Amino acid sequence: MSTIQWHGVFPALTTKFTAADEIDWAAMEKHLAFQLDAGVHGLIVLGSLGENGALSMEEKLETVRFFARAERGGRPLLAGVAESATRDAKAFVRAAEEAGVDGFMLLPPMRYASDRRETLTYLYDVAAATGRPIMLYNNPVVYGTDLTPEDFARLADNPRFEAIKEAADDTRRFPQIRRLVGDRFALFCGVDDLALECFALGAVGWVAGLVVAFPRETVRLWELCRDGEWEAARELYEWFLPLLHLDTGPKFVQQIKLIEALMGVGSAKVRAPRLQLGEADASQVEKILAAALEQRPQV
Repeated sequence: MSTIQWHGVFPALTTKFTAADEIDWAAMEKHLAFQLDAGVHGLIVLGSLGENGALSMEEKLETVRFFARAERGGRPLLAGVAESATRDAKAFVRAAEEAGVDGFMLLPPMRYASDRRETLTYLYDVAAATGRPIMLYNNPVVYGTDLTPEDFARLADNPRFEAIKEAADDTRRFPQIRRLVGDRFALFCGVDDLALECFALGAVGWVAGLVVAFPRETVRLWELCRDGEWEAARELYEWFLPLLHLDTGPKFVQQIKLIEALMGVGSAKVRAPRLQLGEADASQVEKILAAALEQRPQV
């Protein structure tokens, strides 16, 4: 029996930084309360939006400790795993489990385009290092390694793997996976601007990005889809889409953190080698936000 209720909105939280480039724990605490108050169903730290690759191992573990100690109202805490070496990933999941994490979101190996045998071996090896449940994360568009529906059918023999964040930019993957393994995995949308389509095809959850600035709209969209209120869901989704598009592309972290800053719920500061958006790009994001706020619905 899983310790995690795999459904609903799981924000991929940003990592807040001070002017001195340290983690801003006060800002993290404030933002956690903002998300919980909006009714999110789980929390994910150290994802791509959390700038995992720019954090030291100690910063990653301190982030896990911070959220594990926090009052979360029963929401599960997942930590992203995005290491280059198998031994580093295994060391991280062991330490994060000890620090109190409830589960993991596991990518294939980073910075190496593993073949199928290497990818599956890596996933099995990391899973063997923890007793916590795992969400497998497929994002071939960004990271190059594709976990196909057939791969998920193979991975279904390991009970540690309980959910899938599917971000292949192809919603046909959802029925393809289900045809092979039924409801073996809880399927989560992993691309903000495909959320409605994913829910229509049976996704039960959403690992969301723009939720960090618009949590109430994100949760409401999921609720409408869950309840089969498709017309109302479509109307809300069409309003939301210009913002949700900002969750894609190479500057998605900077774009979303700028939205957080403009909405007064975060900072645009990113950690180098990322730099904040240049004037032209920032101006475009500001225009998208201004247009959305003019028509913002009541939820």
